[in-house]
Amino acid sequence: MPIGDDKPPVDGGRKVWGLFKSPFRNKTSYSNTTTLEGSNGQTNNKNNKSASYGVSSLIRSLIPMRRRLRLDPRSKLYFPYEPGKQVQSAIKIKNTSKSHVAFKFQTTAPKSCFMRPPGAILTPGESIIATVFKFVEPPENNEKPIDRKRKVKFKIMSLKVKGMMDYVPELFDEQKDLVTVEQILQVVFLDVARPSPALEKLKRQIAEAEAAVETRKKPPEDTGPKIVGDGLVIDEWKERRERYLARQQVEGDDSV
Repeated sequence: MPIGDDKPPVDGGRKVWGLFKSPFRNKTSYSNTTTLEGSNGQTNNKNNKSASYGVSSLIRSLIPMRRRLRLDPRSKLYFPYEPGKQVQSAIKIKNTSKSHVAFKFQTTAPKSCFMRPPGAILTPGESIIATVFKFVEPPENNEKPIDRKRKVKFKIMSLKVKGMMDYVPELFDEQKDLVTVEQILQVVFLDVARPSPALEKLKRQIAEAEAAVETRKKPPEDTGPKIVGDGLVIDEWKERRERYLARQQVEGDDSV
């Protein structure tokens, strides 16, 4: 005969009783935790803020940020290879976003390189050709140009700004978390004795950059009416008519 059927369900009763008691045990535990949190509320708030800030910074670093600038060339800076001389490169930078964007140059060789401009603020759709000047040191110990170009690199960073303002480099220091590294540019030397499409394109970009600098130097043309004397306004039509009448009078006197 089976013996298990005659035993009273002691364990089962304990299990049922345990189910009834477990909610009260959890409730007591929860209330103790609440009291502890209430006593240390300020500390926990600070920890939560620092933790949330760290998480947000981590998320921003993992999510690839959308590029704001279009560069031409995209990832290289071409320089004429002329040892012992200061050479020049150029790169076109265009703001492809819908906001004002500040950009900034950085280089691993600040003593032998400088940029013009080193940074600026571009309106939406605006473009600029920046020039980079570099002194090419003569090779040492049979060093090849390909070995030298790997030592120097340039970096272009961007930052979204609120409207048009004066550019200052401190903008990037004040908002480090919002700065985007657009591109790290590698240096490529071009043989000036061998014509190439890259060398011809570089010459065109340098010429455009120099023309833009000369244009900015010129004062804006005054297209309004000319003011002569004490507020007398003379437009171009009236000035031409007066010259015409004077010329007619001179011709009449000569005929007489």
